[in-house]
Amino acid sequence: MGPHPAVAAIRLAVRRVLHDVLNEVSRTTTAHPAGAPHDGPEGPARAGELPLVLVACSGGADSMALASALAFEARKLPVRAGAVTVDHGLQAGSDLRAAEVAARLTALRLDPVEAIAVTVGREGGPEAAARDARYAALDEAAERLGAAAVLLGHTRDDQAETVLLGLARGSGIRSLSGMAAVSGAAGRYRRPFLHLDRQTARKACLVQSLPVWDDPMNADPAYTRSRLRHEGLPALEKSLGKGVVEALARTAQLCRDDADALDRWAADADATVRDEAGLLDCAKLYALPPAVRRRVLRRAAIAEGAPAGSLFARHIEEVDRLITGWRGQGAINLPGRVVARRQGGRLVIRQG
Repeated sequence: MGPHPAVAAIRLAVRRVLHDVLNEVSRTTTAHPAGAPHDGPEGPARAGELPLVLVACSGGADSMALASALAFEARKLPVRAGAVTVDHGLQAGSDLRAAEVAARLTALRLDPVEAIAVTVGREGGPEAAARDARYAALDEAAERLGAAAVLLGHTRDDQAETVLLGLARGSGIRSLSGMAAVSGAAGRYRRPFLHLDRQTARKACLVQSLPVWDDPMNADPAYTRSRLRHEGLPALEKSLGKGVVEALARTAQLCRDDADALDRWAADADATVRDEAGLLDCAKLYALPPAVRRRVLRRAAIAEGAPAGSLFARHIEEVDRLITGWRGQGAINLPGRVVARRQGGRLVIRQG
């Protein structure tokens, strides 16, 4: 008799990702034979060791299901499996909780297992600050341990929430495309569960008798995502019927495909709208479709030092008006002390 359907589903999702990682490691190794220098932690670059895949685990049902599936599948493949749990220090006893999660991960025979304490700042609000601190810790651990990939337990439900949050902010289709299955530097982060619902992960933990921790912050109405999860989405499903989560996740993928195509178009267009000195020609920019033009402007601002995470649609719209609504207005100040101004039919974007 085979495993429970929920267990089989999470294992299959992880198996597919591990095969992808191993194929990429193989290509990297072929391109950079032993002894040849190459950048990045990917591949068995450390004295012939098997590639290491880490799971980021909070102790919740999603990440514990992911950890258990990684531990199971890694034993059948030429890969090492480890784990990292991050202590955000936002609740009393969080250090003890992190140590407990680390012990559970070790019991799954994951190795190495690390509990990393971080300091959460205030920039961008509590949720964004915690996320930034968490990813910084995961990046540092992946670099230090030479991990080929870090698995994250985001589910289809998380994807639907992300799409709705982007919609509420009035963001463009890149934000509505939600979380990518592969993201981060050199494709470090992998999300195997984006096509699985949260209930499948919880069921997998239940039938395997895996203890899970339900973070009280996930039910705290002070946090936007928590309100959306416990009030917003249920209200939508009550009004529109079942299938809202699946439809939002499908929307995310369609938006991602469109956004990727527009990004490629903008990258190609960038070289065609510059003069001999490399400055952006306003007339040529005006001739581009608005969606492509704004992407060219965003690329230019980021290239000059504007932080991508702080560069919002309203910033790009202001710069765009220097092209489409020119009335002699002054320079536009952007995040990162970047300034955009129109001079002699050219758009000049520079550090201020």
